[in-house]
Amino acid sequence: MAESSILVTGASRGIGRAVCDRLAEDGHDVIGVARHAPEDFLGSFYSADLTDEAAAKTVFAEIAAAHAVLRLVHCAGLVDPARIEDVTDAQFADAMRLNVQAAIWAMQAFLPAMRAARFGRIVVIGSRAGLGKATRLTYSTSKAALLGLTRTAALELAAEGITVNNVAPGPIETELFSAATPPGSPQREAFVATVPMGRVGRPEEVAAAVVYFLSDAAGFTTGQTLYVCGGLSVANPA
Repeated sequence: MAESSILVTGASRGIGRAVCDRLAEDGHDVIGVARHAPEDFLGSFYSADLTDEAAAKTVFAEIAAAHAVLRLVHCAGLVDPARIEDVTDAQFADAMRLNVQAAIWAMQAFLPAMRAARFGRIVVIGSRAGLGKATRLTYSTSKAALLGLTRTAALELAAEGITVNNVAPGPIETELFSAATPPGSPQREAFVATVPMGRVGRPEEVAAAVVYFLSDAAGFTTGQTLYVCGGLSVANPA
């Protein structure tokens, strides 16, 4: 990859942290954004609540002024399970604001530098749940929205050398997933039984897909969604 900074939202844990660690290990200048600072972060870190529009736009502007960000990864996301009859307006607004609007705010902040360089890489973290998942109405809706964002932004930016792609994980061994489905639990065993590969994925496996889309070699790949889901999106799309 060419020398520039890479911004990763949701950088404190899970997939976002795995992406940051992989990029730092590969020698890149990594900038992380999340609400809480992680331990032993290998790069620059900015604390911000990206559900707050003013805070999000302020921190993105601050980073844009201090760093040449030509690569952006939006990993920050919110999962708030509820069935359709129980979903509140606040739950829906929070999911859309963090999962989708924060991605747009970040793109708006860093597109000027990408356009000036006539080069950019944007990766959003979607989900297999964007194809449908019971009790995940707000999450699935927001992740499905990222499919449209990816394809539309890719069309608008392709002629300027800027690619936009979507990595959509299935079940990944993150802190949130382990808390909801503890190893050895009946819920975990039942869920893993639906995955063709018979296991839960690792955050570093998602990071590997992100790294490809960020690379110089991915210059002719845009508007695409790559499911990193152990075959779950094929065997059981919804």
